[in-house]
Amino acid sequence: MTPFGEAVRKLRAERGVTQRHMAEALGVSPAYLSALEHGKRSEPSWEFIQRVIGYFNIIWDEAEELQMLAGLSRPKVTIDTAGLSSKATEIANRLAAVMARLEPETLDDIAKLIEPIERNNSPAGSHPIRSGFGDKLPR
Repeated sequence: MTPFGEAVRKLRAERGVTQRHMAEALGVSPAYLSALEHGKRSEPSWEFIQRVIGYFNIIWDEAEELQMLAGLSRPKVTIDTAGLSSKATEIANRLAAVMARLEPETLDDIAKLIEPIERNNSPAGSHPIRSGFGDKLPR
């Protein structure tokens, strides 16, 4: 499951909306919505994200966060380490080799290592991903 898919599924559950009903309202097939939620489709288009935001009547920070989660929801990622240190290349390759076997706690630890770097590179020191939804979105 992708961060965007998990967020959409949680929003649907909170509002008691079936996948079929949401798919019909957004003009997509239930199979497409299911594949998107489960990370079997590529990152959703900007237009589709806007339709989801409108469907759930999400505004401001929550809408921005959903857009950012969509950007982090590519099921296949390529890391270009050309021009980086040999250590960066090594780490990228080692992480790729073990990613499928990492426990949720280990993934949480890795996320905690990355978050300060993301905050330092975002406007006003805010966390670029988890700023608006609080407990509504997956962590």
